[in-house]
Amino acid sequence: MLALHHNANHDAMNKLDSALLNLLLKDGRMSYADLARKLDISRAHARARVQQLVADGVIEQFTAVINPAKLGKVLSTFIDLQVAPHALEQVAEELAGCHEVINLYIMSDLRSLHIHTLTDSQATFDSFARHYLLGRKEILSINCTTLLTRVKHGRGGARL
Repeated sequence: MLALHHNANHDAMNKLDSALLNLLLKDGRMSYADLARKLDISRAHARARVQQLVADGVIEQFTAVINPAKLGKVLSTFIDLQVAPHALEQVAEELAGCHEVINLYIMSDLRSLHIHTLTDSQATFDSFARHYLLGRKEILSINCTTLLTRVKHGRGGARL
């Protein structure tokens, strides 16, 4: 029989890992020395924890967060599609390949897609919608809303 024991070191590691991840979410280029200094651990320990989090798949990648407005992408639109279940994955894969689509999720009802697009103008979005969404029999309904004001933005993902 497997016995589970409460381990104070395990809890401390979870807290340490959470603190480490939050620092990396704010600045993925933070050096091991800076991480160590902020967490009051050795540089070698910081490096080992980051490498373990990568090996465990907790950290999937280090990436840049880009300000879309600086690239002229000023129109942020959220689209909810109802899709015939037999075509859900095919439509999702096709739309995921579009450069206008920055996030795409298959929802738990297995007939809905939630999509976030970024475009430089209403005309560009209109062209995307006409080409990829409108007039398709497998798309049963479309609901689009355009972002008015961003109140909170989680750069890099969720805070832990």
